[in-house]
Amino acid sequence: MERPQEPIPVRYLDRLNYTPYPGSVPIARKRTARLVGEWGHKELAGDAALVLAELLTNALLHGSLKGQLIPVQLTLTARALRIGVADPRGDRVPSIRIAADGDQFGRGLLIVDSLAARWGVRPCTGGKEVWAEFDL
Repeated sequence: MERPQEPIPVRYLDRLNYTPYPGSVPIARKRTARLVGEWGHKELAGDAALVLAELLTNALLHGSLKGQLIPVQLTLTARALRIGVADPRGDRVPSIRIAADGDQFGRGLLIVDSLAARWGVRPCTGGKEVWAEFDL
């Protein structure tokens, strides 16, 4: 019989709710870069901030509802940095698509997929969470 895996202790955790407004994206991006650097991983700060911006932008465009905040969580363990962005639209599951040359949108998850070690979607209370992880 296999032993259950021990949970990985969390070293740092940051949670903040953002208003569903485009101006929240640069604020969240700067906060993410600053925190990741302060947590000892300056080499990941830029990529983490970009991934957060893409996930938050997707939540704003495709998952937000008027009057509901968008929760963002950053978690650092000994093994990974995890970025999670939740929204109330659990019925809208994101997927990678190929944008045409002239398209203004449609490349966000390609960026997430190329920068993060892994990403996915999970149901959560009141909707879904789209997450991405960077290995340390």
